[in-house]
Amino acid sequence: MHARTRLRRTVAALLSLGTLLAAGCAQDASEGTEAAGTGEVLLQPASDPGTAPFTASTAGGPGLPRAAPRTGAPRSPSAPGRALRRTGSTPGLYAGTRAVPSCDVEAQIRMLAVDPAREEAFAHTVSVARDQVAGFLRGLTPVLLRADTLVTGHGFRDGSVITYQSVLQAGTAVMVDDRGLPRVRCVCGNPLDPPSGPGDAAAGTGKRWEGYDPARTVVVEPAVRPVAELVIADLAHHSWIARPAGDEGTGDRLPEEPPPYTPDTDITGPLPDVPPPGTKRPKSPTESERPEEPMPSRSPEDCPTLGVPTPETPTPPGEPAAAGRVPARAPGETRCPTPTGEPTDEPSGVPSAPDRPPGSDEPPTSIRLPRGADDGFAARW
Repeated sequence: MHARTRLRRTVAALLSLGTLLAAGCAQDASEGTEAAGTGEVLLQPASDPGTAPFTASTAGGPGLPRAAPRTGAPRSPSAPGRALRRTGSTPGLYAGTRAVPSCDVEAQIRMLAVDPAREEAFAHTVSVARDQVAGFLRGLTPVLLRADTLVTGHGFRDGSVITYQSVLQAGTAVMVDDRGLPRVRCVCGNPLDPPSGPGDAAAGTGKRWEGYDPARTVVVEPAVRPVAELVIADLAHHSWIARPAGDEGTGDRLPEEPPPYTPDTDITGPLPDVPPPGTKRPKSPTESERPEEPMPSRSPEDCPTLGVPTPETPTPPGEPAAAGRVPARAPGETRCPTPTGEPTDEPSGVPSAPDRPPGSDEPPTSIRLPRGADDGFAARW
């Protein structure tokens, strides 16, 4: 009897131990993948390489100037903690300094090349062949994040790739692709992807930096088409930079069409409509540039209606009338045709010039009335 009781207890204990071991193995297998499936988001300051870097840091150049407090600035209209959506081609989404790269692309290539295991893991993560890693990296554009940005990060630990959700602090140096997506974090060489899940940064863990607000985090969405150049903000000089895709700063120039807001505009606030890349906004000509539109001609049947004549621009006393002076016209006023069919500058409904015998200085004796007026009425001076 006692032996059977001990056997049942032993079997129960073994089953419990097996359950614990299985749970531990499952946890080890999922470690680092979206924070072990808990939805946890890791907060990563701009200079923190984290615990699983692919390489040493290649970040360089000036950082972002210290931002002023955003007191009363607009917040995300979505649920608390839900990140804002910004397209990768949005002007001012990224920053930099003219002719200064924020990442050393060639150093990143060399550090991966000396470790075949890391280079192979990196190539697999970014979905290219190992011999295409250098070309992939040279096609990226080094910039700085302008806003705290939610991403999927990939680290390298114990010979394996781990995956996690993280928020990168504004000022983080990254390399972005031709759709404007962050693909590599320069301080650690880790590959980046857009975040998985709904993009809720409220569950962020770790040390929060000054000014961090989950409602002001940004999720970058790919541009509809490849972008030939990124329009980034040079906050040190309060100006714009047009940086060609895949360029580290040597091709920087001023954009032909500056955005309809300033480089200092808060990228997490409401932005004016921005035309798609490659399209130019129509310019509104100034009054001096706008040509005078000809007045439409009207048929004789449309002209008899009496109207109020528009006075001519006055000529100063003693000064001859300027050549080509045209009377001002009221909006919508038209020219009436002469008997020969040529339009005149005479407003519709205004009587024609009084009859005057040729060569005579006598005052006119009558004026012609428009058709439709009383034929028995004559106005005499």
